[in-house]
Amino acid sequence: MEKERNTISSFIEKYFLHFNAATLVDAAKAYENCLKSGQKMMITLAGAMSTAEMGKLLAEMIRRDKVQIITCTGANLEEDVMNLVAHKSYKRVPHYRDLTPRDEWALLEKGLNRVTDTCIPEEEAFRRLQKHVYFQWKTAEDAGERYFPHEYMYKTLLSGDLKQYYEIDPADSWMLAAAEKNLPIIVPGWEDSTMGNIFASYCIKQELKPSTVKSGIEYMTSLADWYMKNSGNGVGFFQIGGGIAGDFPICVVPMLYQDLEMESTPFWSYFCQISDSTTSYGSYSGAVPNEKITWGKLDIDTPKFIIESDATIVAPLIFAWLLDM
Repeated sequence: MEKERNTISSFIEKYFLHFNAATLVDAAKAYENCLKSGQKMMITLAGAMSTAEMGKLLAEMIRRDKVQIITCTGANLEEDVMNLVAHKSYKRVPHYRDLTPRDEWALLEKGLNRVTDTCIPEEEAFRRLQKHVYFQWKTAEDAGERYFPHEYMYKTLLSGDLKQYYEIDPADSWMLAAAEKNLPIIVPGWEDSTMGNIFASYCIKQELKPSTVKSGIEYMTSLADWYMKNSGNGVGFFQIGGGIAGDFPICVVPMLYQDLEMESTPFWSYFCQISDSTTSYGSYSGAVPNEKITWGKLDIDTPKFIIESDATIVAPLIFAWLLDM
């Protein structure tokens, strides 16, 4: 007997019947089938999904094994932790579309860095986190050890040093959930993040060495090793937004079978992208999935979906569907 679905899932199935809504349902059902058949799933996070508090559902997705590996920007890596320790000092700006340059400058002078309708507080978020992450960098370097950016965040979270600052339910932090499971994370272009910039400043001051944090190339080789070990039944690719968070990891497949000449490498077994980017001249983030066939990333028969909508609306609905399995 088929399991009765909850109110959200039932609503989606009854009323999401056409256009992007129908694609959402098809993508959710295909994701569900991937998991039921023993396939693994990668979720990629672009933009500011952590500041959008995607962690409230993504944390439960991690705890319930609905995702086996995550690729994210350096911003998403750190901003979930910042939200965990400084949420009460965040400022929402619902009228952000009306702000003038002078209004924006006033926010800067207050130490408020705006991400669309939300301002991240400089002192309470960035600086509060900085001293604890620096301790992990310095401790590793003094011991002659090197780690990935996400591993330093895991060490910081698991040390318990941040518990005194928690301002949200820790169950709503996807990074904490990932740290507790030691979930594999890939963070391409980590240097383009606040913590990356801070780390660079310590290197310029010669207080730390660049080699203390493992590089993007090492992330790619780590991903290649993970993919070879986990793609027996297939690995799906669920892309939230565009940019490097999606572009970097999807290339591991053509790299393995074209550059390493491992011809038995399986293609990604599922592909879904949630994006409001439209196809235009050279806009890879807006490219339709079929274009990825020509680059050796997807097969002819790979289930492919593109949902042209706001990821902060679509992703929670799909996650809610999957958590109702």
